[in-house]
Amino acid sequence: MGVKVREKPSGSGIYWIFINHQGKRKSKKIGADEKLANGVAEKIKAKLVLGELEVEKINDPSPTFRNYAELWLSLPHEDWKESTRESYEFNLARHVYPVFGKTAIDQIKRKDLKVFFDKLMINGLSKNTVLLIKAPVSGVLSHAVESELIESNPLNDLKFRKKKQKFKVESLTEPEANQLLEQSKIHMDGYYYPHMLCALRTGFRIGEIIALKWKDIDFEKRQIEVKRSCRNRRITGTKNNKRRHVDMTPHLAETLKGLRTEQKKRALKKGWSFPDWIFANKNGKMLSDIAFRNALRRCLEGAKLKRIRVHDLRHSYATIRLLKGHNVGDVSYQLGHSSIQITYDAYGHWIPGQFKSEIDELDQVHPNAPHAHPAGTEG
Repeated sequence: MGVKVREKPSGSGIYWIFINHQGKRKSKKIGADEKLANGVAEKIKAKLVLGELEVEKINDPSPTFRNYAELWLSLPHEDWKESTRESYEFNLARHVYPVFGKTAIDQIKRKDLKVFFDKLMINGLSKNTVLLIKAPVSGVLSHAVESELIESNPLNDLKFRKKKQKFKVESLTEPEANQLLEQSKIHMDGYYYPHMLCALRTGFRIGEIIALKWKDIDFEKRQIEVKRSCRNRRITGTKNNKRRHVDMTPHLAETLKGLRTEQKKRALKKGWSFPDWIFANKNGKMLSDIAFRNALRRCLEGAKLKRIRVHDLRHSYATIRLLKGHNVGDVSYQLGHSSIQITYDAYGHWIPGQFKSEIDELDQVHPNAPHAHPAGTEG
């Protein structure tokens, strides 16, 4: 027989009694009074010994998945970024609660989860998106295991398989990128030219561009250190929580020097302090991503180019470099990819024939090598 008091969930300040008696497991919520919970536990233990109490009569129903998930989300998670919490809340509300929200957490079975996630993939969601939805569900269920609400996490080792789809890249060719830059010199008297040039010469994500500060630039080394990003007007870490040093072209370096001079003049004229942000708006505050997107749309229209997203400027940087035969490893590092495999998966088909000269070297007979076999014979 076992009667124990535990805080559930851990850190919530709410105490429960867990009973394991003659193969039956039950639980009862007491509340925020730990002393009261210990007292009730002793009384239950005594009555069970005397046979004066049936376990079935002291059980409280398990919480619904939604109620427990909302409690789990409210707990402190030191390893989470704010964007992680927002992603979890969004995916739970949009995909999970409509299906499992009202289901008691101990009634959610592995087969139900398998059917749920299979349907998401059948409906066209990518494997990566499904994994993003799985993460908070698994987190909630793992916490329920720790709280002894369920025996095990039914999502453990659940696999998702789907035919791998090609990574679709929408990008500008080098001539198109140059057309865009020329048009950006005209739009708003060239106000957004440095922004567009930076995107096309570095491959930065839009959040990284917005979060750049003047102290991140080393003009002597012609490098920019990327160590933060911006999401929903909040500063966060980089996507992989890793810093990287990205090289600047000479023209980009000179353009940013000119931008710094203009900002100093504007600040002096307005009586402002010099802004920290490289791409500050005209009021010296952080640039809005909406303003950047609108500027890109108008410049594309002015240049009579196809409509693309701001993120596609990053794709354009990558494809232009790879088509020029630049080192894939360096492109991967400059982009901030966590592995070179990601770069190959995304852009491998943009480098046709790049290594043909290296393959051709296999036919070259070196002075000390055996003679090649005549055509039609085997070696």
